[in-house]
Amino acid sequence: MLLESPQALRQLIGREIGVTEWMLLTRERIQQFAEVTDDRQWIHLDQERARRDSPYGTTVAHGFLTLSLLSSFLRQVLQIREGTRMSINYGLNRVRFPAPVLAGTKIRARFWLRSVEEVAGGFEVVLEAKVETENTNKPCCVAEWVLRYCL
Repeated sequence: MLLESPQALRQLIGREIGVTEWMLLTRERIQQFAEVTDDRQWIHLDQERARRDSPYGTTVAHGFLTLSLLSSFLRQVLQIREGTRMSINYGLNRVRFPAPVLAGTKIRARFWLRSVEEVAGGFEVVLEAKVETENTNKPCCVAEWVLRYCL
């Protein structure tokens, strides 16, 4: 969705603003995330042990990896043409990881605009994000995300 200005966000409150394309979450990406974050727990990296000891039968992505992809996903569904200098990740009000993301699974995100408030120098926007895995009914990540658009 391409908006002309941040003021146009108000018209979208309460609506789903978009669904992204599917993204394959590869073992290589999971490995890279483990290295960058120093989170090398076996459930993410050791395929043989995961096959043997994990209830999932394979390695799984880090929840924080899934969460970190929200910025990339949002760029697919929302762009503001003019009137903002930048957007800032202001934080999260709530995050849950209800289901695992098995290595080699495709994920995508859905976004809803929950609120828009004027703040000094811009707008504060609250989005609900649900990350889904292909061929399942349960989301793997649900987050209430706060962004600030600076004018």
